[in-house]
Amino acid sequence: MTTAFLQVLLSLTAGIGLIVLLTVRFRVHAFFALFLACFVVGLGVQLPVAGIITAMKEGFGHILKNLGFVIMLGTMLGVVLEHTGSTRVMAAAILKLTGEKNAAAAMGITGFIVGLPIFCDSGYIVLSGLNQSVARRSGISILVMSVSLASGLYAVHCLVPPHPGATAAAGIIGADIGKLILIGSLVAIPAAVAGCWWAGWMGKKIPQTQQTEETTVETLPDLAPWKAFLPIIVPILLIAGGAFSDLKNGAGVLHILGDPVVALFIGVVLAFFTGRNWKRDAVSHLMQEAAEKAGSILVIIGAGGAFGAVLATTKIGDHLNSSFQLGNLGIVFPFLLAFLLKTAQGSSTVAVITAASIIQPLLPVLGLDGDMGRLLCMLALGGGSMMISHANDAYFWVISKFSGLEMQPMLKVYSGATILMGLVTMAVVYVLRIILL
Repeated sequence: MTTAFLQVLLSLTAGIGLIVLLTVRFRVHAFFALFLACFVVGLGVQLPVAGIITAMKEGFGHILKNLGFVIMLGTMLGVVLEHTGSTRVMAAAILKLTGEKNAAAAMGITGFIVGLPIFCDSGYIVLSGLNQSVARRSGISILVMSVSLASGLYAVHCLVPPHPGATAAAGIIGADIGKLILIGSLVAIPAAVAGCWWAGWMGKKIPQTQQTEETTVETLPDLAPWKAFLPIIVPILLIAGGAFSDLKNGAGVLHILGDPVVALFIGVVLAFFTGRNWKRDAVSHLMQEAAEKAGSILVIIGAGGAFGAVLATTKIGDHLNSSFQLGNLGIVFPFLLAFLLKTAQGSSTVAVITAASIIQPLLPVLGLDGDMGRLLCMLALGGGSMMISHANDAYFWVISKFSGLEMQPMLKVYSGATILMGLVTMAVVYVLRIILL
């Protein structure tokens, strides 16, 4: 058993090391890094090549079968809302409610809401012009404003489907997508608050000499705020109802409407009503853009599923448990694993998918092999994938470049915020585990 365990451990280490090396050092697309890691692990434990390929196909297909529509429709929803200007309308409405004195909090709330359907880097780019304009008008440091906005976007990106990491990890470990959207959104609130608080507290200690460039103030679309919010709020309400509809008899219609695929499709339809005078070429272009974005994501999560399937054939769970008694770590182990992978290679998506693949066979050992246990495990993985965002994270540079911020303040304020966000998320998950398990 000792020799077999060492063989499995070395193979796993080599596979993870290859993922980190290829994605960080050589900038290889995550799909190919995960694809090659499957063979490194499989051959390392002396699996036949045919067996490795069979496991990869099964894992790839299983993930896409469960998550393909969710990713595609979620991406389409975000693209349409961005194109129609609904995101800017939502931001302006939130700022009007909070007032310019609370502009940093307003940008954090905006990031949180806009980030539900839109990936964090895209959301930040879309809102960066508004962020700089509000910073000038309010007199609040661009550093505080930028990290507040980034924290709101980042919290939901790491915890809530249809974002690719959370969606793929949920599929790998078998967590309920609908319940994850609902509970993940609630857990993301204290994480976002923590990030905004850190931005305000630490950001004020750092004098800002950077001058943000003047940006042309864009005219907001002639769109009522309630229409802009509707494509986001309706799917969340439907999913929330559908997630728990099986607890009551006669809730069949609500259960169908609350399926994430149906709810997101309804959101996409509502999003189209936020635009006017649609032309066939414009709709075709948006669909093409969404398909291209979703395709890149789908191949990554599919490869993550393949990697997980190969790991499952190694019986890694039995080996790790017999050697380390992982049951004593419980919910903390997924968090620590995702944290280490995120810090090492930079991508929250790759970190959470890789960690979920390793964790899946360990769920019984960790005491998380139940519906609620899997859900809490997913939230712990998401919390770990928040920290630490630094110079090897593409989102770090999106914030820096679009806000005119230098490396040192970014590390002190934004990277520090991601650490606090991850720790707060883990604390909330730990409390939930005590209450619910």
